[in-house]
Amino acid sequence: MKISLLQVNTVVGDLAGNADRIAAGAVEAARHEPDLIAAPELSLTGCPPRDLLLDAGFIARSIAVLEDLAARLAGAPPVLVGFAGPNPDGTGRPLCNAAALLRDGAVVQTFRKARLSSGPLDEGRYFEPAAEHPEPLRIGERTVGVAIGEEVLCGGPVPDVIVTLSASPFAAGRGRLREEMLSGVAKEYGVPVASVNLVGGNDDLVFAGRSSVFSADGTLIARGAAFAEDVVTVDLARPVPQAVAPDDRGVEAEIWQALVLGTRDYVHKCGFRSAHLGLSGGIDSSLVAAVAVRALGPENVLGVLLPSPYTSAESIEDARELAANLGIRTYCLPITPVMEAFDGTLAGVFAGLPPDITEENLQARIRATVLMALANKFGSMLLSTGNKSEVAVGYSTLYGDAAGGLSVIGDVPKGMVYRIARWLNAKGPVIPERVLNKPPSAELRPGQTDQESLPPYDLLDAILHRHIDCFESPGEIIAAGYPGETVRDVLRRVEQAEFKRRQAPPGIRVTDRAFGTDWHMPIAAKPWWR
Repeated sequence: MKISLLQVNTVVGDLAGNADRIAAGAVEAARHEPDLIAAPELSLTGCPPRDLLLDAGFIARSIAVLEDLAARLAGAPPVLVGFAGPNPDGTGRPLCNAAALLRDGAVVQTFRKARLSSGPLDEGRYFEPAAEHPEPLRIGERTVGVAIGEEVLCGGPVPDVIVTLSASPFAAGRGRLREEMLSGVAKEYGVPVASVNLVGGNDDLVFAGRSSVFSADGTLIARGAAFAEDVVTVDLARPVPQAVAPDDRGVEAEIWQALVLGTRDYVHKCGFRSAHLGLSGGIDSSLVAAVAVRALGPENVLGVLLPSPYTSAESIEDARELAANLGIRTYCLPITPVMEAFDGTLAGVFAGLPPDITEENLQARIRATVLMALANKFGSMLLSTGNKSEVAVGYSTLYGDAAGGLSVIGDVPKGMVYRIARWLNAKGPVIPERVLNKPPSAELRPGQTDQESLPPYDLLDAILHRHIDCFESPGEIIAAGYPGETVRDVLRRVEQAEFKRRQAPPGIRVTDRAFGTDWHMPIAAKPWWR
C-alpha cells in the first residue's frame, strides 16, 4: 500500500486558496500512484481558525468548497482532508474537528475527532468530541484507522495502518518527542503509522511540517521537510527508509528556522511585502534584522538608526556594520531635535523635578513614532525587537520599543538570543563581534546598562524558566537555591508587566509556554504569594 502525505502551507480563512493548494498537492502525489492521499488537520480552513468557527456563513462556505474540491479530484486516488464538520449528534457544540474522505468526486465518509487536545488550538472552545472513535476506512483489502491530531489510538479492532492528520504547533524540542511517540504507537500495535503535519506560520503559531511514516517495528521510513512544503510518498510494503528528509534538531537551528518561517508567513499573510526595524547596534535588533533578511530578502528590509545624545559612536558603527553584512538599506534619523522639542513643551509642568524614567520613556516613544510614520508612509511592517526576558519583566516602554506589528523574538529568552547569534555567525560573519561581547544597554542615559535594573541575564532566564515554563512558585524557586530577594523581585516584575503584554504585538511561539497563546493571567489581581 502506498500513501502520500501533503505537507501544505495554508492560510486561515482562504478556503478557495487552501483547496487549490490541496488539489495541487494531490495532483503531484497522484503521479506516484498512491492508494491514499492525506492532507493535514484543518487544512481546508487553515489553522488555527479560532473564532471564524463561530461564523455560520464561514462554515457553510467551507462545506461548499469541500464538495467542490471533491468534484475537482474525481480522477485522483482517495484523499483525506481536515476540515471543521457539523456535529451530527445535535447536542453540545455544533462542530467537530473532522476529516473528509474524497473519492469518486464526492465526500463519501467523515471521521470525527473523539479526543480533543488542550493547548494552543483551544479545541474545547469550538468542537464537540465524537462519542466514539470512527470505523476504519477500507482501501482495497486494507483497513486504515483515521486519527486526527495527537489522537493516534483509534479504538476498536487494530487496523492494518494508522493515518493521522495533524496540526501540531512547533515548540523547540517537541519534534523529537512527537516522533518517539509515533514510533512507540507503531511498535505497540504492530502496524505502520503515517502522520501528515501542517507547515507554515499563522499568527503566533508555527507548524514545522516533518510529516513522518513509521514501519510496524517503529522504524522511521519517511519524513517530510522541516519548515517547508513537501509531498511525501511511501510504500508501506517496503519497511525500510525511503524518503527521510535531512533535519537539524539543534535547538538554535530549530528556533532560527521557526523564526524565519513565522516572520515570512506573518508578513506575507497579513498583506505586506516589506518590513523595517530600529537598529540600535544591540544584540536583539541585530538578530531580528538577520531573521527578517532571511525571511523576506535584503531588498525588502530597512534598518533605521535613531541615535540620541546618549547613543555611543560604537553602537552606530555596529549597526552600520550589521546592515552592510546583511545587505540592507538604512536611514539615520537623529531624534535629538525631537527630544529638545519635548523638553521645551514639558519644561513648565516638569519645573523643579529631576530627570527620571519619564525622559527615558519619551526617547523610546519618539523612536516608535518615527518608525510607525515610516510604516504608514511606505506600507511596511514594523518589527518589534524585544526578547522574552525583557517582555516577561516589563523591561520595555509601552508605545515605545514595544510597538510594532510582530514581535519576532518575543518568545526567545535573552540567553538564547546570544546562542542563536553565535550559531549564525559560525556559518559566516553576520552579527559584529562587538555586539556579542559588549554589555547590553538601552542607552537611554549616560553609561546605562541593563544590569543596573535587572539581574544578570543567566540568573534572570533561569528564574523565569522555572516560573513560566515549569510552573514553579516563588517558594519552590527559592528552595532550589536561588536568592530569595531576587526571585521575589523578578516575579513581582512579571506580574506588574501583564498590562504591557496585553498591548504588545503578537510574538512567534517557539516554546511550550509563550505569552499570549499559553499564558492567561489577570491584570488587576493581588499576588497570592505576597
